[in-house]
Amino acid sequence: MDLRFSEADEAFRAEVRDWLSTHLVGEYADLGDAGGPGREHEGFEVRRAWERLLGEHGWIGIGWPAPHGRDVSLMQQVIFHEEYAKAHAPHRVNHMGENLLAPTVIACGSDAQRERFLPPVRSGDELWCQGYSEPNAGSDLANVATRAELDGDEWVITGQKVWTSLAHLADWCFVIARTEAGSSRHAGLSYLLVPMKQDGIEIRPIVQLTGTSEFNEVFFDGARTATSNVVGEAGDGWRVAMATLGFERGVATLGQQIGFADELDRVFDVARRTGAIDDPIIADRLTQAWIELRVMRYTALRMLAVATPGAEASISKLLWAPWHQRLGELAMAVQGENALDVGPAGATDYDELQRLYLFTRSDTIYGGSNEIQRDILARRLLGLPRG
Repeated sequence: MDLRFSEADEAFRAEVRDWLSTHLVGEYADLGDAGGPGREHEGFEVRRAWERLLGEHGWIGIGWPAPHGRDVSLMQQVIFHEEYAKAHAPHRVNHMGENLLAPTVIACGSDAQRERFLPPVRSGDELWCQGYSEPNAGSDLANVATRAELDGDEWVITGQKVWTSLAHLADWCFVIARTEAGSSRHAGLSYLLVPMKQDGIEIRPIVQLTGTSEFNEVFFDGARTATSNVVGEAGDGWRVAMATLGFERGVATLGQQIGFADELDRVFDVARRTGAIDDPIIADRLTQAWIELRVMRYTALRMLAVATPGAEASISKLLWAPWHQRLGELAMAVQGENALDVGPAGATDYDELQRLYLFTRSDTIYGGSNEIQRDILARRLLGLPRG
């Protein structure tokens, strides 16, 4: 892959920078990069207004194919996400809608579904959440037990989802449910688009180590959605769900790495202030983290060069998740005993590096556990037999 940027790419970079410098002002600038993992509660209403402003100016769906989106090149998508992160713009409120649901509907949905669901995502008016994981179907997604039964022209949904990010704020959820009685594993599943603001849906927050609760349990007890809201064919949900997961590790990971670099810089700053950087072991860990972050960037760019990313996408997750956990541990180490100090409000008063450490405990679990990612690589890339 040629990692150099063309003149057209640099012109696009200038356009992105100019727009951000003009519009990232006032209350938007005051937020900084609020709303990241473990901080999704921060400035939500302002961030939602910012999402609508992005949509108004054509910055949502820039990688969607025409006529649905702007359809800029892969390298220009990388530029947008990196410049966005460098500008310390607020974290987006609709990652699930723009980067997971919309590409899935474009690839697998009907014309009517594309006409109905893409414009509200592109304008920032409808937010989405993901209904995949269940108490007994997390990494083993094929063990889904949530069921949906046909009642006239509607599906009636019964079951439970868990670890549903921002379900309490979402307008819609894409749900994997078992629609064929007696089916098991990958067969008999359907990919349903379900409105969240209805009777028959109960949302319970899950309070985390950080004191925040952007994850939720969602209980479906007679919730309904139209039969026209099945993406693909009924019973073909596994194929559609796997398409969604294929879109999960896209160009946004490059922007994520800019955020990682900022966190690493803060850890360096603390190490200098406390003198921990003079410890040769700490210095070695800091250097290793710096090197590995650059390896991640070039690996991510190489993965994006694959025309249709498949199992290769798991490599990216296996790189960044344990790296980010080690960064959280390093953030504690450079502070020494001060890392144990907590503000008077307890769990809601952690400082930035303490939150980094606590939230990164989940990095190797959410978004597909690392054990599952290794299994995918072993079977699909290396051709190894099942254990």
